Amino acid sequence: MLILAGLGNPEPKYEKNRHNVGFMAVDALARKWGTAPWRARFQGLACEGQVSTPDGPVKLLLLKPKTYYNESGRAVGEAMKFFKLAPSDVIVFHDEIDMAPGRFRMKSGGGAAGNNGIRSVTSQVGDAFRRGRIGVGHPGHKDAVMHYVLGDFHKVEHQWLDPMLDALADALPFAAAGDDDRFQAEVMRLAPAPKADPRKPGKADD
Repeated sequence: MLILAGLGNPEPKYEKNRHNVGFMAVDALARKWGTAPWRARFQGLACEGQVSTPDGPVKLLLLKPKTYYNESGRAVGEAMKFFKLAPSDVIVFHDEIDMAPGRFRMKSGGGAAGNNGIRSVTSQVGDAFRRGRIGVGHPGHKDAVMHYVLGDFHKVEHQWLDPMLDALADALPFAAAGDDDRFQAEVMRLAPAPKADPRKPGKADD
């Protein structure tokens, strides 16, 4: 089994926030691969599904913690322990301000880089879980970060956001097969976004 968890905040007022792009990702995955309705489970909302891979089908648990962003690890840890899974069987999708809007990167292990949701997951399951990092850009100054991530995506941002969410769902079999590099590459192939300075949207890196 593979746990696909998204980071976000549960109240309706946060639904369209940049900070909730992890929830949006898991919702997109559930639309394509989920086979059961969402229900309260593991201190969150969960549904199950299945994805085909060359080595056979892989069961999925899609999870949206209801513990608020900074305590997401409680839900992820409870689900992982229930199914007796390893951290490598967990992918956490979350917003990444240090990546340009529309960029996507997979990463295993490492620190939290100031992300309290990732820090919470690490405190519960260790740091060896897999992270699906969705670039949302940076407001340009650290004092503006909280207002920025708790702000809604602008209409123009959906030009890259919606295709990326679809691409995550379409490319999921690669992640389920354990090939994170191929998963990342396929998402970027299906929903290309220019490499850019996350603090200066639209300006390409040298």
